[in-house]
Amino acid sequence: MELSRNLVYLLILVCYLVVIVVIGLITGRGAKKGTDYFLGGRRIGPWVTAFSFVAAYYSSVLIIGGGGFGYKFGMASIWVGAINVLVGCFLAWAVLGRRLRRMTHRLDTITVPGFFAERFGSPSARLFSAAIIILFLTIYNVAVLKGMGNTLEVLMGWPYWLAVIVSGAIILLYVAVGGYLAVVWTSFVQAWLMIFGLIFLTVFALIHVGGLENLNSSLAAINPGLMKTPGVWGWAGLISYCLIVSFGVWGMPQLVIRFYSIKKANLLRLGTVLAVVGGSIALLPYLNGAIARVLYPNLASMYPGVAAGKVADLAIPTLVRNALPNWAGGLFLAGVIAAGMSTFAAILIIVSSAVVRDLVQKGLRVKMSERKLVMWGRIVSLAAGVVSLLIALRPPDLILVITAFAWAVIASTNLWPTLFGVYWKHASKAGVLASMISGAGVALLWQALAKIGWKPISDSGIHGFIPAILVGLLTLIVVSAFTKKPDPKRLRQAFGK
Repeated sequence: MELSRNLVYLLILVCYLVVIVVIGLITGRGAKKGTDYFLGGRRIGPWVTAFSFVAAYYSSVLIIGGGGFGYKFGMASIWVGAINVLVGCFLAWAVLGRRLRRMTHRLDTITVPGFFAERFGSPSARLFSAAIIILFLTIYNVAVLKGMGNTLEVLMGWPYWLAVIVSGAIILLYVAVGGYLAVVWTSFVQAWLMIFGLIFLTVFALIHVGGLENLNSSLAAINPGLMKTPGVWGWAGLISYCLIVSFGVWGMPQLVIRFYSIKKANLLRLGTVLAVVGGSIALLPYLNGAIARVLYPNLASMYPGVAAGKVADLAIPTLVRNALPNWAGGLFLAGVIAAGMSTFAAILIIVSSAVVRDLVQKGLRVKMSERKLVMWGRIVSLAAGVVSLLIALRPPDLILVITAFAWAVIASTNLWPTLFGVYWKHASKAGVLASMISGAGVALLWQALAKIGWKPISDSGIHGFIPAILVGLLTLIVVSAFTKKPDPKRLRQAFGK
């Protein structure tokens, strides 16, 4: 007797979820200190560090959204994946990894806002960064949960509310109990599921479309611009998007924190190679989206109830249902859910550490034992996840608008202080704080004006991240030049010289 597709999907999904919960609970049992719960005791090896980085980086937003870009813009979108690998993986690890690991160890800091406070002597930078992280990452997690819910809704036929609750509840269980160790070990497993799921989909999709040569000729027949760079996308849109999802990574705390936690700085060389190899899967969603454009050129007619602007995001789920055998479809479904879960879990730990460590313990100077730090870390992880889950059940339009530029605001706040913090001794605390505020402000203003349709911005195709980092960079350099110089003693401690 042949099992139905939904039953096969369900069996594979249940097996995956059970394995993830068991791994999360077992690996996280030893968290007794704040450093253990929030940073894994700085004892994570290069394999787990690298592949958990890949899993947290490439959420379900990449797999589903990247496929949507491939469907709309064709082969030019593959450049986004290529730049992800070069800038978001290789250069991020090569430029930031070793210096951040050594400097955060010298300064004895375990959070991104904490690094800013200790490196620049600025409690205000700690508080501002923590506030941005708490607000925008909590809201960003709404989009991650929504992505998982929509995927289970389309591929499994579950009600959306059930899909969101199941996904969120399982993550909350192992994150609240296990902390950072549970997050990185489950993310390690989830990364491999994503990799194999995307490889299977690509192989079967290429067979269905008749190979690369037929794909290229068919895309050119639909629209020659689908085979050109920048093609139908345009240079402004392509370059802007490449930068926000690759260079923007350098300012995302849930990814940068991986450099803090690796066991030894000299292991980062191997970690860099592994991150690049694992990160190479970033090219595949865009390629699969282009394949879907050939196989299903009239996708909108298949989903009459879906808004025209959102139809492209159904390209990958449609390809999975029609191109993959049931067992491979189940594996891919688990991979997509894994991508979302790894990102959601990583963000919960970052939000929890920002609240407990940076706002309460350091900002408000509330004395806590290590035991209480872990206890409150678990409580806040749970609370932050519940807030995101409740909003995701019926997300207001305003929340969905904010999630669209949450990445830009967070990256614009943290990127330059991180980069200049490990390289430039002349960055002042006033310059860093001014850079944070101006970068976040410009990102918010630009994206808001684009959303309300102000033509000089909305028609430019330029993402708000670009003007935000330019303003933030200039502000940091100029203000640092005219304000009090950094304390030499603090610099010697940070740089070890």
